[in-house]
Amino acid sequence: MKHFKRPSLGSVLTTGVALAAVVALSAPASAERLRASHQWPQDDVRGKMVEMIKKEVEAADVDLQVRVYPSGSLFKPKQQWDAMTKGQLDISAFPLDYASGRHPQFSATLMPGLVKNHDHAKRLNDSEFMDQIKQIINESGVVVLSDAWLAGGFVGKDFCVTTPESVEGKVMRAAGPAFEQMLAAAGSSINSMPSSEIYSAMNTGVLDGANTSSGSLVSYRIYEQSSCLTPPGDYALWFMYEPILMSKRSFDQLNEEQQEALMTAGEKAEEFFFEKAKGLDQKLVDTYKKAGVKVTEMTKEQYDAWIDVAQESSYKKFAEEVDGGAELIEKARSVD
Repeated sequence: MKHFKRPSLGSVLTTGVALAAVVALSAPASAERLRASHQWPQDDVRGKMVEMIKKEVEAADVDLQVRVYPSGSLFKPKQQWDAMTKGQLDISAFPLDYASGRHPQFSATLMPGLVKNHDHAKRLNDSEFMDQIKQIINESGVVVLSDAWLAGGFVGKDFCVTTPESVEGKVMRAAGPAFEQMLAAAGSSINSMPSSEIYSAMNTGVLDGANTSSGSLVSYRIYEQSSCLTPPGDYALWFMYEPILMSKRSFDQLNEEQQEALMTAGEKAEEFFFEKAKGLDQKLVDTYKKAGVKVTEMTKEQYDAWIDVAQESSYKKFAEEVDGGAELIEKARSVD
């Protein structure tokens, strides 16, 4: 039997002092360390928003540091909401509809045709509609640092998504319950998954098509599995609220200077995003055309046909089953 010599107290203390010195050199001893998580590659605009918040907060010199975990490396996409409410995660770029299982009202932030364009989305941020959504967010233990709305489109593996009839008999991934209900009403089978799993699902034949944001359609290289893209175009059926959020428990533990630095950084990230958002839609079209994917924009008639299906499925279900649903949708529609 081998015998291992127990290290002496002196050597343990020496090692401990050395390690402490390394830590002291690498960061201020008093600095609060926050963990930020998101599901996208670092070069995605939502990832860049988080990196901007990190950079701005650390430059403010308020003893705050942020470590960013991209690509779902810390938490799986849909786990991030619960992690924030419990104080296990500090910051996340999070598609709010992912938490609609906890709070069905959040599905209103991914309702077919509810948001007309990027400028309309910006006006919604200051509306009674979003005041009510943010009240639910806050009461759940989460704080909004930055507002962000992304437009999105549809892809098909061997077909184009145009009319409701075009998806009949197809297996589709839809972002959120409202789009799932609309597509199901049009005759699709639904397979739910985060946008980060669309590529492999289309590659293996699990999915025939999908809808998601312009950013995700590019960042996840879904053009490699698609034959046809339906971009937002003049008739954007798909808009989703994907804010930068923070655990209220974590936020409340910070001092006033640190809180102010985070909110200021969040505002800068929001301004950065708004300037980039419209460009994401053009980048989507350019990327897919370059990859040899057919690009077909939805016409007004096709858009209206989808809205008719949505009115009889997702809108109707939301109004009937979600507490205050009809009133919430009316508040959104009142914003010109």
